[in-house]
Amino acid sequence: MSYEGEPLGAIMEPFTKEPVTLIEEIFPQDTNAYDTLFGGRLLSLMDKAGGIACAKFAHREFVTISIDTLTFIAPARQGDLLEVTGRVVFTSSRTACTKVTAYTMSKSTWDKSVICEGYFFFVAIDSMMRPIPIPQFTPTTDEEQVEWEKAKDIRDTMLARKAKSKD
Repeated sequence: MSYEGEPLGAIMEPFTKEPVTLIEEIFPQDTNAYDTLFGGRLLSLMDKAGGIACAKFAHREFVTISIDTLTFIAPARQGDLLEVTGRVVFTSSRTACTKVTAYTMSKSTWDKSVICEGYFFFVAIDSMMRPIPIPQFTPTTDEEQVEWEKAKDIRDTMLARKAKSKD
């Protein structure tokens, strides 16, 4: 069986390892009573950046299957610029993991401060919502290797919990 016109047994290469960056301004409708960004709004933007990074990497459609190790570090406030960057750091046969980092940015200096980080796992799907193979991420730098191992550990723990819950 082939996917998207690829020959059977073809070795798929990633299309790009470049990260995806979204930039938005935080408006009143994005905030709570304290004029800080709703966590759910931030999570939505992070999920979007992660999913687009996977699609750019593999030229596939992806759906979210898990979010792990999400750490809120600091609030974002109404009027701040928000930069959200997702990059693929790990793959298995049909899944990709992106590390997504959110920053606030000053409009006057464009200095950035990290406000949230997390690992988002996605599965590639065909038009019938069935999982399909994806190109594989191969770490080429020490930093990529560290992130790959961290994401693999998160995935292994997630799979072990899932197996244990079925017992």
